[in-house]
Amino acid sequence: MKEFLMLSFKKHRGKIIGLLCGLLFGIFILSLGLWRGLFLSICIAVGYCIGRLYDKEENFTASLIAILPENIRNKFQ
Repeated sequence: MKEFLMLSFKKHRGKIIGLLCGLLFGIFILSLGLWRGLFLSICIAVGYCIGRLYDKEENFTASLIAILPENIRNKFQ
């Protein structure tokens, strides 16, 4: 059973993660309401992105500068 679950997770990783995120978001909406659930989901997504950058050992400010528009980017440099 454990091997089946691991194989299924490797094969359908994105679908399973998306399903769990959708389920979690639905629970947030039902229990907290739309705006509080949306705010909590955004906070979780930002935390995930920061954690992913930390795992990759990338510089947070360099990554932030890379995604900002050019006119804002020039103010940081």
